[in-house]
Amino acid sequence: PAVAAIYHFARTADDIADEGDAPAAQRLADLAAYRAELHRCLQPTSRSTLEMPEARWPGIFLALGKAARRHALPAQCLHDLISAFEQDVRHTASGHRYADTAELLAYCRLSANPVGRLLLHLYGVRDAASLRQSDQICSALQLINFWQDISVDLPRGRCYLPADALRRQDVAVGDFASDNGAKEAAMQAVVAELCADARERMQQGAPLVHRVPGRAGWELRLVVQGGLRILDGIAARHHRSWQTRVTLRKGDLPRLAWRALWM
Repeated sequence: PAVAAIYHFARTADDIADEGDAPAAQRLADLAAYRAELHRCLQPTSRSTLEMPEARWPGIFLALGKAARRHALPAQCLHDLISAFEQDVRHTASGHRYADTAELLAYCRLSANPVGRLLLHLYGVRDAASLRQSDQICSALQLINFWQDISVDLPRGRCYLPADALRRQDVAVGDFASDNGAKEAAMQAVVAELCADARERMQQGAPLVHRVPGRAGWELRLVVQGGLRILDGIAARHHRSWQTRVTLRKGDLPRLAWRALWM
């Protein structure tokens, strides 16, 4: 139930930021209201407060409040997720371009790493080494999602390709958007460099699977291997992920299970 509560909290906030055709100002206002309900749900009187008529998301926050009280969930992680969605709205509206990988990782610290830390908290895994490895895995997953989704994000006005990587290969965001054949080799080199960085981060975090107990540890093995398999798929398409989105298929499951076993 706690995992489900965290998932529905994050999923709903993500939908507020990304789905539909609301203007940026309305999305930010809704996220501010969402944050206010989060604050209320974390208070001792949260149940009666959230059952008041003005509560917009009572189901989300009743479940989350119950999980937060039972497991003493770290409130900052929950607030950081909302901050990430607010950043998404502002950056999409302004056409923001990330300067470098360090700026992308600062975003991951809000958008991805809190999820891993919340789940580790539920399983009582809280030592500093495990938290660092969790952050590596979560940041890697976020980065892999970026490089997997180039063909989806650019038409929606989102760009996560860091400017320094583009400069090193003398390409521009517009080259990816227009599928500039004259720049194809350079574009492939950009994606290959970014994927290699994500793979290294995933491999640095992978030893965490041995610290997470029971079923959760096996699920984490599959998460790690799933991310690495996406990178394999991008490489198999010669890093042209701006043309087509690589996904996992049923045929990948035996390979994922085998790799997870050998971890």
